Formats: sequence, structure tokens, C-alpha cells
Amino acid sequence: MYFEDYQPGAPVEHPATITVDQTAVIEFAEEFDPQYFHVDPEAAADGPFQGLIASGWHTAGLMMRLYADQFLSKEASLGGPGVDELRWPAPVRPGDVLRLRTEVLEARPSRSKPDRGLIRTRTELLNQHDTIVFSCEVLNFLAVRP
Repeated sequence: MYFEDYQPGAPVEHPATITVDQTAVIEFAEEFDPQYFHVDPEAAADGPFQGLIASGWHTAGLMMRLYADQFLSKEASLGGPGVDELRWPAPVRPGDVLRLRTEVLEARPSRSKPDRGLIRTRTELLNQHDTIVFSCEVLNFLAVRP
């Protein structure tokens, strides 16, 4: 797929999933976000989330894995200038099964570099209960078809 193939339209539910692993939740948090509700299941049980939850930054990484595997073109992706409106509306817990939903909101050719375009995509992770647990708008540069 190239820039021209990413047209604004209806949301797309992608088929692959990721199951959140408790060991991975704790290991990520111990290194990058060592708050007790991410690293200590016993203390987390009495905390504000009533159990262990994944760091939002871990959740963002899980989204990126699904996004790169299921949405971004391996041929045309040229990176991106940023992410807007990053949100964690519900906690992610060990054992949750996450899937990706995307919707291209905007696709415009670059004014300064005619070999590429920019897309803005609403990106969401949903858990097994269809609850949105992560959302953002991702900006990506994509090569135009040669």
C-alpha cells in the first residue's frame, strides 16, 4: 500500500490481537514507570484501580506493535512527525485481549515533497469487552506510488 491507498473513511477493525501478560506488565513498569499499581499486585489490589494495571506507555507500545503489523505499509512508511490526543480512558489489565481499530481522518499530499503524503489516523485499542482502553491520532508520512 502507498499513500494513495489510505483514504479517509469508515473505521477498520483489524483481526490480530495481543494478550496482555502480567510478567511483561511488571517488567516494563519496573524499568520505565515504577508506580506501585504497575509493579506490585498486592499493593495494587488496594489501590485506585483495585488491581494491577499496565502502564499507559506500555499500552502505547502494544498499540504500536499492532499498528505497525496491521496498518502501516512496509513499503511506503516514512515515519511520522507526531501523535496527538493520546488518551487512556480505561485501564489495561493482565489477561486483557487487545485489538486495533483505525480510521483515516485525513490524507493530503505534501506541499514541499511531492514523493509523499501525510495521513492522520484515529487509532484505538479495544479490549475483549469492546471497551476503548487507548486512543490517539497518529500522523504518518507515506510514499506515493512510484
